[in-house]
Order: sequence, then C-alpha cells, then structure tokens
Amino acid sequence: MSAAAAPKALRVGFILSKSFTLSAFALFVDTLRLASDSEDRSRRVNCDWDVISSTRNFISSSSGIQVAPTAPFADPSSFDYIAVVGGLLNVEEPIDSYAKTYLRKAADAGVGLIGLCTGSFILAEAGLLKGHTACVSWLHHRDFRARYPDIEATSEQIFRFDGKVATCAGGSSVADLAATLVRHHVGEAAERNALEILQIRHRRDATDVQPRNPLGLEARDRRVHLAIMMMEQHTEDLLSIDSIATMTNVSRRQLERLFESDMGASPSAIYMKIRMAAALTMVMRTNKPLIEIALETGFESLSHFTRRFRAAFGDTPSQIRRDGRRQAG
Repeated sequence: MSAAAAPKALRVGFILSKSFTLSAFALFVDTLRLASDSEDRSRRVNCDWDVISSTRNFISSSSGIQVAPTAPFADPSSFDYIAVVGGLLNVEEPIDSYAKTYLRKAADAGVGLIGLCTGSFILAEAGLLKGHTACVSWLHHRDFRARYPDIEATSEQIFRFDGKVATCAGGSSVADLAATLVRHHVGEAAERNALEILQIRHRRDATDVQPRNPLGLEARDRRVHLAIMMMEQHTEDLLSIDSIATMTNVSRRQLERLFESDMGASPSAIYMKIRMAAALTMVMRTNKPLIEIALETGFESLSHFTRRFRAAFGDTPSQIRRDGRRQAG
C-alpha cells in the first residue's frame, strides 16, 4: 500500500473563524506536517488535515492573509479531531450555522473537539463546553467569564484536555498542544522531528503556567507566579489569601514566606498593587463611571477606592482622568 493510501494515525479538520489567528493555525498544521514525514519532505504519511467549510470562499485572518478551504463538511468521523481556530472577539457570528451544526454532530459522534486561541469562545457559544473547564488566555479570561459565567475557565495552564475536548490559550502553546497529540497518536520520533525543525527545544506540558508577568512582577517560584495570575483574574470577586494559598497547594504562612522571598512584599500588598493597576487602566482608557471602576476592582465604596487610589498614585481618579484628557487634547 502506498504512503498516500495508508490510513493516517492522526487526522485533523480545521474550521477557521472569521478573522482567525493565523499563527495558531499555522503552528498547529505545520507541527502535523513535520510530524507526518521524516526530515522535511512534507508527505502525508502519518498525518492528514483539511480546512473544512460550508462554502469555498476564502477566509480572512486577523492579519488580512486569506486561506482557502480544502474540503466541504463531510462525515466528522473521518477525523480524529475538529479544531476550531478563533480570532478577534469583536466579530459577529465568527462561524456560520452550518459549522455550529457540524461541530455538534462531531461531538455526538465522539470526535475530539479542539478550541485554539479564542476557539474556546466558539465552542462555548455552540453549547459544547457544558460540564468542561476551558483553558483561555489571561488576556481573554475576564471576557470569557462575563460571557459564559456557568462554564469553568482557567488561565493558569497553556492548554487543557478535558475528556474529548481540548482548549488552548493560543500563541506558541498551540505547537505544544499539537506535539502532545502527535506523541500520543504517531509517536515520540515524529514529535521530536517536528519540534526540532520548528526550533523548539522541548514540548511544554498542559500543566505549564501561561507566561505572564503582571506589572513586570517576575516570580521565580511557580507557586508565586500562579498566585499572581489568580489575583489578576479576580480583581472584582476578590479571593482571600487563604483561598489563594489552598489553590496553590501551600499553607497561608508558606505563601507569605514565598512572596516575601520572591516579591519583597506580602500577598495582600501585591494583590492591592494589581487591583490599583487595573483601576488606573480603566480610569485612563475608559469612560466608565468611577463607582463602576471601584466595584470592578473590589471596593465597596467610592470613598474607600479614592483614598486607596490617591495613596497609590498621588492624585484622585478624577484628577488623573481630567489631566489625561487635557494631555490627549
């Protein structure tokens, strides 16, 4: 049997949303391409893939580069996974009704579903993340929680497998997710070939923490880094320091020692600094009423918020907003 006719170990269908993220698609499909064959010959020996759509129209990425579908919607069971590549969040109807129906049909058939970048939003909108925990980028965590309050979300991991559903924060972590699938379906040699040609030293695991340093706070200890990420994600519905310690698998006292060692400050002080930075951004970049900003950063009254703000920045929120508008004018 020829290589072209042999059954493939891993088959992926890609659904590209309007204004999809080109790098997410390219990293995933190139990992498959390089894992499919030895060296860089790009034959479809071990893997196969298609861009599937209800039409033959080109799909524009957020960068303006267009990609043409390569196949129509067919039996979803012909794929091991259907990967939805998300993109800009302000796009109405990122995929059409035919694509939503196809995703539900794939889920009913037991086909794996993957949400890449903001593809998790699309899966959630299609009702396919009920009972699952979605991995979303720290950048979009607040938006996801606001849109889908009944769906658990995490921004601590770079990607997550939850049963037959995988979600991924995007960026370079797409290659890590793709390599994990290659390792499982094709083998270690194929994974190594793909990563070496992509100049990736090693594949990160799903448990790796998303690289994010709020306020330039560089944490050496993974537990401190994780705690800071949690603080950033919960500026409105504040977490207690005891809760943060429990979620990072340490005692409160141990967490306080780790913060003093890494940050030179207590967890409470760093949490306040993160809340104040979020407040400053909203004061300067939005027209939200100050009481609304106060509530969104965990303060119960405008007076308390104003006192804390002035202590942090030397001026009241009203003064900073007024001065910022003068400078802009």
